Amino acid sequence: MRYLFLMLLCLVQRSVAGQTHSEKLYSPTADAEKEIAGVIKQAKAQKRMIMLQVGGNWCSWCYEFNKLCTSDNQVDSLLRSDFLVYHLNYSPENKNTVLLARYGYPQRFGFPVFLILDENGNRVHTQNSSYLEQGRSYNKKKVMEFLSQWNRNAVNPGSYKNQ
Repeated sequence: MRYLFLMLLCLVQRSVAGQTHSEKLYSPTADAEKEIAGVIKQAKAQKRMIMLQVGGNWCSWCYEFNKLCTSDNQVDSLLRSDFLVYHLNYSPENKNTVLLARYGYPQRFGFPVFLILDENGNRVHTQNSSYLEQGRSYNKKKVMEFLSQWNRNAVNPGSYKNQ
């Protein structure tokens, strides 16, 4: 009887916590500062912006956003052409508090939260993901607008010389 109760409890916890994911987006053990430095180096070489998606493997909305970005060809294409993406972990095992302090405490907006960095690693925007939501997922149009409004051309002053 006790075994049956424990099995039932595990099933309930899984359904309450959301879906389980075989592929982990976030690594609590990663040296995020070192890895982001590598992403910045790559962004400089490729002249691209960086999007840090802050969240954790516990976050169903983080996986929902990733699902939209990888399953929708338009979103995937826009994201890949303009940004390098890094999943910055926030979990009880590793909250990356030093990095998040440097980026202005974006965790105050909930998770996921998106940080847009220029090719030098400077934060140019923090996006509260709730403004991109619709129902139980994300609004594709809003996500496309967000990505378009914070890509390299959009934040480049030279893009506005003739306007």
